[in-house]
This record gives sequence, structure tokens and C-alpha cells, in this order.
Amino acid sequence: MSAGSVALVVPAEISVSSWDFYELSIPATIFGKPQPDLADPWYELRLCGTAEPSSVAPGFTLRSQYGLDDLADAETVIVASVPDACVEHGEPVPAELTAALREAAAAGARMVSLCTGAFALAEAGLLDGRRATAHWMHTAQLAQRYPKVQVDDSVLYVDDGDVLTSAGMTAGLDLCLHLVRRDLGPHVANQLARRMVVPAHRPGGQAQFIDLSVPDTDGQGLAPVLDWVRAHLDEPLTIEDLARRAAVSPRTLYRRLQEATGTTPLQWLLNQRLGRAQTLLEATDLPMEKIAELSGLGTANNLRHHFLKHIGVSPSDYRRAFPRQPDRSRLGPARA
Repeated sequence: MSAGSVALVVPAEISVSSWDFYELSIPATIFGKPQPDLADPWYELRLCGTAEPSSVAPGFTLRSQYGLDDLADAETVIVASVPDACVEHGEPVPAELTAALREAAAAGARMVSLCTGAFALAEAGLLDGRRATAHWMHTAQLAQRYPKVQVDDSVLYVDDGDVLTSAGMTAGLDLCLHLVRRDLGPHVANQLARRMVVPAHRPGGQAQFIDLSVPDTDGQGLAPVLDWVRAHLDEPLTIEDLARRAAVSPRTLYRRLQEATGTTPLQWLLNQRLGRAQTLLEATDLPMEKIAELSGLGTANNLRHHFLKHIGVSPSDYRRAFPRQPDRSRLGPARA
């Protein structure tokens, strides 16, 4: 196992928001800080700018001795973001960047994107025919602009061998730790994650988020009913039960809840149950049967079925990502 060289692209005039700065700092931290007690040599990080200096945030500049022509010499190339205008307004990714990315890929580099960096890989043609992801807020634009890319907006990251892409924010950290795990083994990745006080491993197939669909308004009087449901998730509930409590017909409840949350009553209820199960898995050491009971999912088999289908990992794998001291004071469902 070896670490190798990592080239991190820092585009000029990137006009980064604080989010972009965060995503840029993730690979810089993971690959740029030596960890000699874990692996020696560690990665060799090169910040490759498209111009001098490269602006990364208000009041900050990066100066690097490396340029885009140095990407081809790296074993791993990471694009953490592209300018917002490339995503929001359809402006082209700089041609010199896409050319350098194609040259690096042809030279055998492992190509990686975090969040909107996927637009650069896609523009370079490196995602054609491949499954890829980005932050869920931008996957629609990615799919529309690059129809040859198989965009998956639900996962944390996609490992397609020599090309890897991740969703935004902390999913970029998950992907970088995944790279360390691939390169240097699980022990090194786990110890590094422990030092960073983050979950050691979140599988790439885990869902980016579960939409709990909290109404922006009271949904024409539905808020008290929805609050009541969230406090009674361990009980058998039907649409008719909710409609009676709201003093409306099931058809009216369906229409109002869909208008308020953007989803159907049954899907909203399932999302609430999954959210409660996630909380119990994160915060307790309860057995799976008990978690299924308290979340209203019935049995451990049913819990596992819905986790695999909607979150992408098993309940056991999800729990392992959250080492904790059990707090049994949080176990019982609240009562209205």
C-alpha cells in the first residue's frame, strides 16, 4: 500500500463561498498534513492553481509553485469545486482546466471531484457513461447539462474505480477518507477519522439525506396533527387515523399534506419513522427489534428492508458509523 501524490486544483477567480472554502480545505487537511505514525511517507499534496495568486475566500489568497500542467504528473487529481457561475448560470468550465484534466486522466491519474467539481470532470468528458454524483442541490443541472452522465442524486459518493465523485460538504470528507482506506488500509483510515472526530466510515451508497418534509407553514391546521404523529410513531397509524384527528376527510388530508410537505401522507409517515430509527441507532445500543418497535417499523426485518431501500445501508452499518456512550434517558417516545 502506498499514498502517492495528490494534485488539488485551485481555480483562479474561484469566487468561493464559505462552503467552497470548506470543501477545498477537506482534501488539503486529509492529504496535506503528514501522519508519520500512521504511514510514512504520507501523501505529497500539490496545490495546482490556474493563475497566481488564486483567490479562495475574502481576505485569503493561495500561492502555489504548481500549475495545471502539473496535474499530469500526479497519481490523484482532485477538483473540489468550480466557480458558481459555471453551475448557476451555465458559464463554461475554463477550457485550460478541462484540457489539463483530460491530459491527467490519459496519463493514468485517478480523477476525483467533490461537490460541484463534478461539473469539471463532466465537461472534460471523464464522466461519460459513468455513474456519478454531486451535491443534491446541483444534480439536476449536472444531469441536464451532461446527459451522458448517469447522475445519482441520492448517494454520498460514487467509487467507479479510477473516477470518484462525491456529494457536497461533509460527503467530500467521507470520500477522502474512503481514498485513504483504499490506499493505506482501514486501520490508517480509522485512526485518521478518530483524530478528526468524525465517523470512521460512511458507505458511499448511504443516502445524502432523508427528507422529513417539515411544512413551511401550518399546512392549513395540520401542524398539531403532524406533531402528534411524531410523538406516536411507535403506534399503528393509518391515513384514516390522521384524517380523523385533523377532522377532515382522508382525501382532504392527502391533498393538504402533499401541498404542505411535497410528499404523500404514507411517504411522510415512513420518513418520520426512518428518522426516528436513525436517531435511536445513533444514540442508543437498543437491539434492532426494539428500534423497529419504537419507530413503528414493526420488525427488525422490516427495519432492514426500509434502510436498505431508502438509506442505502443496513441498520447495523449505519450504527457502526456513530460510536457513542448509550444514553437510555432518550429511549422512550414522547407523549402529547
